[in-house]
Amino acid sequence: MKILVIGGGGREHALVWKLAQSPKVDKIYCAPGNAGISQYAECLDIKAEDITGLLTFAHEHKIDLTVVGPEAPLVEGIVDVFQNHDLRIFGPRKAAAQLEGSKAFAKEVMVRCQVPTAKYAEFEEAQAAKDYIQEHGVPCVIKADGLAAGKGVIIAISLAEALAAVDTIMTEKAFGTAGNKLIVEEFLEGEEVSVLAFTDGKTVVPMVSSQDHKRIFDDDQGPNTGGMGAYSPAPVYTAKVQEQVEKQVLDAVINGLADAGIAYQGVIYAGMMITRDGPKVLEFNCRFGDPETQPVLMRLESDLVEIMEAVVDRRLHEQEIVWSNNASVCIVIASGGYPGNYEKGEVIMGIDQVTEAEVFHAGTRFDGGEITTNGGRVLGVTALGKSIGEAIRTAYAAVEKIDFTGMQYRKDIGQKALAKKRD
Repeated sequence: MKILVIGGGGREHALVWKLAQSPKVDKIYCAPGNAGISQYAECLDIKAEDITGLLTFAHEHKIDLTVVGPEAPLVEGIVDVFQNHDLRIFGPRKAAAQLEGSKAFAKEVMVRCQVPTAKYAEFEEAQAAKDYIQEHGVPCVIKADGLAAGKGVIIAISLAEALAAVDTIMTEKAFGTAGNKLIVEEFLEGEEVSVLAFTDGKTVVPMVSSQDHKRIFDDDQGPNTGGMGAYSPAPVYTAKVQEQVEKQVLDAVINGLADAGIAYQGVIYAGMMITRDGPKVLEFNCRFGDPETQPVLMRLESDLVEIMEAVVDRRLHEQEIVWSNNASVCIVIASGGYPGNYEKGEVIMGIDQVTEAEVFHAGTRFDGGEITTNGGRVLGVTALGKSIGEAIRTAYAAVEKIDFTGMQYRKDIGQKALAKKRD
C-alpha cells in the first residue's frame, strides 16, 4: 500500500511511526512532514491546506489511503473532495467536521443529543457578549467559534479579563474570522480528560484515555497552548465515568448526527471535565489530538492501517483493537517565548542520544544537515512504563539529553495521575 499522511506536527509523526509498522505498507508520503517524519516517509513540499495540490498528488501517485492529521483541511472538506474523486481517505466529511469547526454547531448538537455540557450563550456582537458577562458574572470561559489552533479559549477569572477577552476575539480579531462569533460558557471545576474514539458512523470504539496539559507553565499557570504534554491512562477516567461517556457522549453524538443525515467516519475526540456531577464535554475535535495521540498510539498494539481501512469501509465492528497495559507519558519541549513570539532555527542537540523513548518531532526542519527548530512546540518525548511513575521518569530522563537555545518544558507532566494513585 501507498499511504499519504497530511500534516507536519508531532501528531503526524506519531501517525507515520505507527503506520510504518504495518506489514501492509510499502511507501508513506507526508505533506509537508518534518525532520523526524523523514525517517519513515518521503516529505512533500505541499501544504496541509492545499487540497488541490494534495488531490493531484494522490491521483498521480495512485495513493491507496490518505490520512488527514490537522483539523483545517477536514473542516474545509478535503474528505468530500477526495471521495468525490474515488480516493480512499480517513477522516470525517465537511458536515461532520463542523463539530470542531464551529463551537456553536457543537453546542447545538450536544443540546439536541442531551450530551452533558456547560451552560452557554453565543454572540455575534461584542457589546451583547459583554452585557451577558456583566449580568451572569465570572469566572467564565470565552471561546472563539471557529478554528484557532487550540488557542481560542480564554478562561476569565475577573470581570476585566472577561471583557478584555471579548475585545481580543471579536474586536481585535486575534484569531481572525474564527472570532466572528463567540461563545460564553459557565466555568466548570474538576479534572480534564481526553477520550478519542474510532468510528465508522455506526460502530464507536473508544481508545484508551489520556490527559493533556494546556497551560505553558507548571501547576497549570500561564496562557493556554496547543498542549505541553499528555499521559495515558488518566486515573480520573474510572469505569463508571467510562460507561457514562460511551453512552451519553460518544454513542449519543454519533447516533444523533446519523439521525440528522450526517455519517461521521474517522476519529472523534471528546475533551471533558470530570465534575462533581459527572463528565461534561468541553469540546469536540474531529481528528487525533495533539499531544494525546503520541502517548495513546504508543499503547496501540493492533495494526493502525487495518483499523483505518475498517473505518473507511464501515466495517469497524469486525475489528478487535488491542491496547498495551503499560502507561505512557509525552513531554512537549517548546521554543522559548511560546505560546507568544519565539525564534526559529535553533540547532537541536542530543536527539540521537535518546534510546529509552520515542522523540516525535513537532516543529523541526533540516538546515545544512542539522535538525533545527521550526515551530512553537518542537518535540514530544514519549515513553512507556509499567506505571505512570515509571513512564514519567523515563520520559524526563530522555528530555535531559536534549538541548537547544531557549528550550522550555513543564516539569510536572503526569503529577495529577500520581496524586490520584496515592489517594
